[in-house]
Amino acid sequence: MIRVVLPAQLRALACGGAEVVLPDGVEATQRGVIDSLEATYPALRGTIRDPQTGRRRPFLRFYADEADVSHEDPDGPLPPAIASGREPFIVLGAIAGG
Repeated sequence: MIRVVLPAQLRALACGGAEVVLPDGVEATQRGVIDSLEATYPALRGTIRDPQTGRRRPFLRFYADEADVSHEDPDGPLPPAIASGREPFIVLGAIAGG
């Protein structure tokens, strides 16, 4: 069981929940988590990653077990705490300003 915390601006697209639980059998990688999110909540397609390139959107960050994994290999394994559901995978909206 993998849990995912979504930023406020994406919660409505995932039926309003701050945290969602993905179906069993999800590969415990960034790509596996995002693939499952998009399959479970089709309205999220294109909001987390660019549909053409598959790259993470610039103003989103991914956190796993309190570490920023945004620039890590998307096919690399996530920490065991994420894979077991003990800790959530966090999608965080970055803030920019001037």
